[in-house]
Amino acid sequence: MAKANEIKFLTSTRVEKRQKKYCRFKKMGIKYIDYKDGEFLKKFLNDQGKMLPRRITGNSLKYQRKVSQAIKKARQMALLPYVTDLLK
Repeated sequence: MAKANEIKFLTSTRVEKRQKKYCRFKKMGIKYIDYKDGEFLKKFLNDQGKMLPRRITGNSLKYQRKVSQAIKKARQMALLPYVTDLLK
């Protein structure tokens, strides 16, 4: 016989509900993404300096394109690195 603390379940006993993703630009009414604001653009980069996809950030297609263009401009102006280790 199995003891009470040795019982294993096939599925998780507690299901956590994820928070719904939203486009922060639409919610806050941001129309223009400034490429000179490096700290804001770092929110859309991972530790290696790669751009995060829409499915992770929650941005709409329109603003994801604007973010990617701003990041590319900031990289050309040497405000953001192309490749790095431990950016954040």
